[in-house]
Amino acid sequence: MGCIGSSQAKNEGVKRKKIRKPKPWAHTEPITRAQLTNMREEFWDTSPHYGGQREIWDALRAAAEADQLKLAQTIVDSAGVIVENSDLTLCWDERGARYELPMYVLREPTNLITEQGQ
Repeated sequence: MGCIGSSQAKNEGVKRKKIRKPKPWAHTEPITRAQLTNMREEFWDTSPHYGGQREIWDALRAAAEADQLKLAQTIVDSAGVIVENSDLTLCWDERGARYELPMYVLREPTNLITEQGQ
């Protein structure tokens, strides 16, 4: 016998939260795809400095950039990420480190400016 939470130490019996596509959102002001790309790159380049493990940040980036939710789910599950918010905005690792992802790395804003000539 053990306490109720002891089964979480193993990955057996733990119900993994199924991830979903984030809800549409708008940036405070319209931005271009280039600006969005720069924001994303800056976030991912600095994310390990927020704490947590580099491997988990890499897995979260791969999941955020995955073309299919099923692939993103597999990546998150394989890395042992505990998803608190099903849109991946708040996650934890098995050691209890917190990982917060901004919406702009998860989905394009509704007010993205389409650049002419592309």
